[in-house]
Amino acid sequence: MQQFYKNLSIWLLIALAISLLVHYCQKAPERAHTVTYTEFLHKVDSGLLTNVTVIGNTVLWNSSDGTLTKTVVPQSSDALARLLRGNVTVLAEEPSQPSWLLYALLSWLPFLFFGLLWLFYFRRSGGQSSGGSGRILAFGKSRARLINPEESKIKLDDVAGIDEAKEEVAELVDFLKKPEKFTAAGARIPAGVLLYGEPGTGKTLLAKAIAGEAGVPFFSISGSNFVEMYVGIGASRVRDLFNEGKKRAPCIIFIDEIDAVGRHRSAGGAGSSGNDEREQTLNQLLVEMDGFDANDHVIVIAATNRQDILDPALLRPGRFDRQVMVPLPDVGGREKILKVHARNAKIDPQVNWQVIARGTPGFSGAQLASLVNEAALMTARSNQPAVTTAILEAAKDKVLMGAERRSLIITDREKRITACHEAGHALVAWMLPGADPVHKVTIIPRGRALGLTMQLPEEERVSHDRAYLLATLSTLLGGRVAEEIVFNQTTTGAGNDLERVSDLSRRMVCEWGMSETVGPLTFRVANPLAGQPGQIMSEQTAILIDGEVKKLVQTAYDTARHLLVEHRSSLDAVTAALLERETLSRDELEVIIRTNAPG
Repeated sequence: MQQFYKNLSIWLLIALAISLLVHYCQKAPERAHTVTYTEFLHKVDSGLLTNVTVIGNTVLWNSSDGTLTKTVVPQSSDALARLLRGNVTVLAEEPSQPSWLLYALLSWLPFLFFGLLWLFYFRRSGGQSSGGSGRILAFGKSRARLINPEESKIKLDDVAGIDEAKEEVAELVDFLKKPEKFTAAGARIPAGVLLYGEPGTGKTLLAKAIAGEAGVPFFSISGSNFVEMYVGIGASRVRDLFNEGKKRAPCIIFIDEIDAVGRHRSAGGAGSSGNDEREQTLNQLLVEMDGFDANDHVIVIAATNRQDILDPALLRPGRFDRQVMVPLPDVGGREKILKVHARNAKIDPQVNWQVIARGTPGFSGAQLASLVNEAALMTARSNQPAVTTAILEAAKDKVLMGAERRSLIITDREKRITACHEAGHALVAWMLPGADPVHKVTIIPRGRALGLTMQLPEEERVSHDRAYLLATLSTLLGGRVAEEIVFNQTTTGAGNDLERVSDLSRRMVCEWGMSETVGPLTFRVANPLAGQPGQIMSEQTAILIDGEVKKLVQTAYDTARHLLVEHRSSLDAVTAALLERETLSRDELEVIIRTNAPG
C-alpha cells in the first residue's frame, strides 16, 4: 500500500509538470513585448510592418530584432483597413480557449498532490504507532507492543531471587491456562496485579515470565505512552488497548511505570487545568478495570517504584486487588540471580558464587546482571580463558563505583591524606565489635571517590540495633578523625561521610526513637507527592532534636578518636601499606594490625 501511494505521488508530480508546460506554451502571447496603439499606427503608416497575426483584438508581429511584439487594438478602430491599404499580410486566428480539464488540473492538482502526500505520511505513522495496522490518524490508537506466545521465551525459571513474589503471581498462570477451573468454583481472579519495589528488582521481567509461562498474548506499554498534549487522546488509547485485549482474551496487559498516569488526582481549583489530560486518562483506566463491562479474561499487571504517589482509587479491590512487593534480593537470592546470568558465560570452576553474593549487599537484579556482563567483558579484553573470582571482584568495584581513574594526577600529599583517611575508616571498623567486618581497602580512584573501605556483612540484617548504628557512625567519622590526628587539619574528602552521618543520626532521633531525651516519637517530614503533610512541632522540640542529633554524632566522633589515638602505630602502618600496594585485602590488613598492636 505504501508503494502504491509512492507511485501515485510520482505520476501526479509528472502530470503537474506537463500541465504547467502546456499552460506555459498557451500563454505565449501574454509574454510578448507590448507597444502602444499610437506607436503601432506609426509603424503601419511608415511601412515598417509586412506580416502580422490578428488574434481577437490583439495584433502580433516580429520586430526588426526578432522580438515578438503585440498591440491591443480598440474594437472601433480602422486598424485593419489601414493594414490592408499598406499592403501588410494579415493572418487571422481564433482566440484559444483553455479546456475545462486543463483548468481543473491547474486548479486542483497541487491540492490533490499535497493531500495525498499528507495521507501517505499519516498512514505510515499510524502503522508504526499501532503495531502495523496502517490505520489513518492513529492518534487515539494504542501504542502497546504485542508479544505473541510463540515470541515469548522468558519463563518463571528465568526469574530468580524473588521467590515470594513468584508464588504470589503463580496462580495467574493457572487461571490463564485453565480459566474454567476457577470460574466453576465461583472464584474471581484478580483484575489487576501491582508490582512495586526498587528499580531493577525484576518487575518487568516477572510480568514477561507470567505471560511466557501461561502462553497468552502480552501487551506491553509504558504509562507515558498514554499522555499527550491534547486532552482526550490518552483516554482514547486506554479504550483501544482494552478493546484489543478483549479480542485476544485471555491475555495480559502490562503497564510499566504506571505512576506516570496514575498519580494522585488534584482537588481542582486554579492551576489544575494542566492535569486534565492525565486525569481523564486515569479515569478511563479506572472505568476499564472495574466498570460496567467485565474484563474477566484480561489481566492488568502494572509496575512502579513510586507506589506512594498512586491514586487510592487505583489501588482499591476490584482494580489492583493484589499488590506484590518485589524486594531487593537477599544473599541467597543474589546467588541464584548470579548463577542465572552466568549461564551463557564461561566461568572458572573455582568461582564461589556464595562469596560473590555476600559481597554485593543491596545489589538489585539489574546490577547483578551488569556485574556478570562486565566480568565477561573484562575477561575478553584481557584474553583470559574464563571469568575468575578476581575479575568478578574488579567488575563489582566498577559497577559499584565506576571505572578506575589511573590517569588522574594526584600529588603525593593528597595521596597520603587519602591513604590516611581510608586507614582511619578501616581501623575503626576493625576495632568496633558491632561494625561490619572490613573486606577490602583501596586508594585507587574510581568515579568521584579517591578511595574506598569496603565492609562485608557477615549476615543479612532486616533491622539494626542502636549499637550497630553507633558503630556505623564512628566508622564513617574515622576518616576525618584520622586526618585530624595525623595532619592536624581536615579536608573536603570527608564531605560524603558527613552527609551520611547527618542523615543517619537524624533518622535515629526522628524516625526510630533512639534518643532517650526525645523518647519514642517520630517527626515526619512533609511529602506533598504522597499527600502527607509535615508533622507539626514546636520550636523547642526542633531545638531538642538538633541537640540530640549533635550528641549522637559527638559520641561517635569521640569513640573513633579514642580508638585511633590508642592504635596510632597501626594507623601509620596501614597508611604506609596503602601507599605502597594501593589495595589491601582483609588478610593483609589483619597481619598489619596484629604486628603493630599496642603493648
